[in-house]
Amino acid sequence: MKMYFVYILKCSDSLLYVGITNNIERRFEEHQKGLNKSCFTYKRRPLELIFNQVFNDVDQAIYFEKKIKKWSSRKKLALANYDFDLLEILSECRNATHHKYNPDN
Repeated sequence: MKMYFVYILKCSDSLLYVGITNNIERRFEEHQKGLNKSCFTYKRRPLELIFNQVFNDVDQAIYFEKKIKKWSSRKKLALANYDFDLLEILSECRNATHHKYNPDN
């Protein structure tokens, strides 16, 4: 069975990189060695693998990768730290029109 990994790398400048691969060890090594000079992580080495999630379905992996790429750094770090309480708080809608903040809704 094929496996796919969505991963988060923490760069030396504390920026986060989200990616997808079918071989997490190989891909991390490629990032760490700087094999691709045009890669976001190239000038931000050394890197730390702070999160990875395994998927059996490539479509689900791609969906998850695209989803978390849009997240804030705080939200990505909460996921990487398995801090699901903080993740829930950071995911809440805080618009003034949201029912939680507007009793007229």
